[in-house]
Amino acid sequence: MRTIDRLFSCLALFLAFAAVPVHPTRAAETCPFISAKELAAAMPALKWSLISNQDGRGCIYRGGRGDTMMLTVFRNPDKDRARELYATFVKTLGERMPLNAVAGIGDEGQGGTTAAGAERQEASVVALSGDDILQVTVYPTGRRADEALLRPLIDAARVAIANVSKSSERFGNCEWLTATDADGFLDKSTLEVQRTGAGSCMMFDREANAMTVAVIATSRDTAIGMMKRAGPCKHVAIPELGSEAFGEHSCTKGNGNAVTIYVWKNGRQASILFAPVKPHPESGSVERLKAVAGRVYGKL
Repeated sequence: MRTIDRLFSCLALFLAFAAVPVHPTRAAETCPFISAKELAAAMPALKWSLISNQDGRGCIYRGGRGDTMMLTVFRNPDKDRARELYATFVKTLGERMPLNAVAGIGDEGQGGTTAAGAERQEASVVALSGDDILQVTVYPTGRRADEALLRPLIDAARVAIANVSKSSERFGNCEWLTATDADGFLDKSTLEVQRTGAGSCMMFDREANAMTVAVIATSRDTAIGMMKRAGPCKHVAIPELGSEAFGEHSCTKGNGNAVTIYVWKNGRQASILFAPVKPHPESGSVERLKAVAGRVYGKL
């Protein structure tokens, strides 16, 4: 269980970069897990607009009342790993709200709402189906998250979980990372590779040390602006990978052992992250990660 908890923490750090808002022209994309028509049928009293399709990891919606809905899919290499992670999700969710079993959603599901006095109102459903876990959460604005919100949310989750196996990427090869990139960073004997979207991948080992790559379309000006931003991490320029390339390390917030390199070419920016769960010989080492970043840069 500790391995799953650690990996989930690393994944959260990775998604902080991967969830950069998409350009407005991409917002018209459909969600691969539930169509606009299916969502309207499941939740007829609410009007949702898709604001981001997270490349196979899920979808983000904005409601007419200012509500937010997050639909997230977590892939796993096998059913045992999926069940272990599902148990962690249920435990974490149960700390925020009372949960009840929900019938007819995958292999099993749980759903609930926060108490009336909760600082942040939330209605959420988490479901397990084979290798996959689905979590759908609504954060209402200016009103309670109650049964009237949870019931249609369950209906939407029931539709989405049925589509999960037909959509997105599975565990397997990644065009951005190879086993060679794990040398000196990850235990290759326990290495797992996961595609987390069309432009993103993760590798991790049994200890949940992780290396990730996320590629997004962005302008050179945006990339340079990121290089100059103030923040909790130390910055270092990497001119051999382009004038827009830089590394971040020794962060005072988040994982202080992590190191990230950003490179830009041909209208795309890639982030290459190494996030060990505890002090590691390569903790905060921009120098060693440059070799991996160089290989990613050559593929952009």
